[in-house]
Amino acid sequence: MNSVDTSRPPLKIRRVNLDTGRENVVVISRQSKALRPEIFRGFSRVELRRNSRVLLATLLITDDDSLVGPDEIGLSEPAFRRFAEPSGSLATVTPAVPPESLEAVRAKIRGQTLSASEIGAIINDLIHYRYSDMEIAAFLISSASFMTSDELLALTGAMAQAGTQLKWANPIVVDKHCIGGIPGNRTSMIVVPIVAAHGLTIPKTSSRAITSPAGTADTMEVLARVNVGADEMKAIVEACNGCLIWGGHVNLSPADDILISVERPLSLDTREQMVASIMSKKLAAGSTHLLIDLPVGPTAKLTSGIEAMRLRKLFEFVGDRFGISVEVITTDGSQPIGYGIGPVLEAQDVMAVLANDPAAPQDLREKSLRLAAHLLEYDPNLRGGTGYIRARELLDSGAALRQMQKIIDAQGRSDCRAELGTLTFDVMAASDGFVSGIDCLQLNRLARIAGAPLDQGAGIRLFKKIGDRVESGEPLYRVYAFDKSERDLTAAGAKSNSAYTIENATTPRNKTAP
Repeated sequence: MNSVDTSRPPLKIRRVNLDTGRENVVVISRQSKALRPEIFRGFSRVELRRNSRVLLATLLITDDDSLVGPDEIGLSEPAFRRFAEPSGSLATVTPAVPPESLEAVRAKIRGQTLSASEIGAIINDLIHYRYSDMEIAAFLISSASFMTSDELLALTGAMAQAGTQLKWANPIVVDKHCIGGIPGNRTSMIVVPIVAAHGLTIPKTSSRAITSPAGTADTMEVLARVNVGADEMKAIVEACNGCLIWGGHVNLSPADDILISVERPLSLDTREQMVASIMSKKLAAGSTHLLIDLPVGPTAKLTSGIEAMRLRKLFEFVGDRFGISVEVITTDGSQPIGYGIGPVLEAQDVMAVLANDPAAPQDLREKSLRLAAHLLEYDPNLRGGTGYIRARELLDSGAALRQMQKIIDAQGRSDCRAELGTLTFDVMAASDGFVSGIDCLQLNRLARIAGAPLDQGAGIRLFKKIGDRVESGEPLYRVYAFDKSERDLTAAGAKSNSAYTIENATTPRNKTAP
């Protein structure tokens, strides 16, 4: 880092109402008398200092003196929060010396293999916000080209160690994770209360949606508070054997959230980076036994059994090296699970299954029972092969529902308004026949256009699944929105591509993916 330049007059800090996402951004006036912008020509990053505080940020220059005066430096909301100095304080600004770890990124771009220490340095600089999005993207793209087994292990370990690391008294701590991509696949919210009601420890930390209409944390937030800190999380798990909270608030593997936010716009989702992402969080969460759900289907993340097998081997390899017992199963990813897509609609499905409502989606119920059975089999006191019977017993008896209510009370009941969007329209079948295919990606897109997950009551309720008979003009699904423009955009998208394929056949196709 540069030393403070005492010859350069300091600037007054001004809080600027700019939400720059995760990135630190500072703004100076082009008319600045204390700091000439031309000094920084060629530098996109600067170093802001006050006493012992140092912040690296991306520099912007403005001609609007009402935004930032000539004797001021404006800090975007993230930068102001992290620098933690009051408005009006004086700070010096100098061109930033690039983090030393960028040399390792350049080496990776040239095709070299990185050491564990080099990868650790990159992750350390990432979580201290010393990288711009462009530099993060360079690391991700170079790593996507190739990554050795040792690099994968080093990346997983460095990410796990960078944030909170949870420890539990119980020798068996179970967890599950789905790689995502299937709308409505909200099995965790049923599996956790079943497993917790049995007595196993299952501290479930989940993600919020990035490109999907809802993450598990978004859906659980309809029912309970999910912004829970590490100490409170431990108290909840001690009282209830489990929890369903947002992992970002616990600060598990914070580098992963940073990497993901850059990966998604670039459509980067390599096997190695996916495994490092998931396993680092489970390692940090203190899991000893992990079940991985790999949906396979035409529009799922994995489209073939061969892809699933390769990914399974990577999960098992990393699990073995870090001492986590990993079991990987493939499931049907040919269509959405349940009826609802979007936080409120998915929460309704979950509670209907837990309440043993006859109208509850049976595919969500059955898949949740199967997953819970695998986790229950880790109990050494449960006879082998009886996990499914025990899971069904806990669900049918109402024990799982009672456990869910206990978890909701422990986390704190939600104060959100769980209302569905008031602007609705139905998408109709264009012809008679049988539903032969459903595009999961397109349904996800449509639900997001409708406003989910930002509007919790926005989304899609399905009426038809693969194999169902339909008649021309019969509703396939209903869209819920709150905003007229979002409703109209969703309607236009559905008109262009409804996500449903209907065949004029005399008999339906098998409802199960091949």
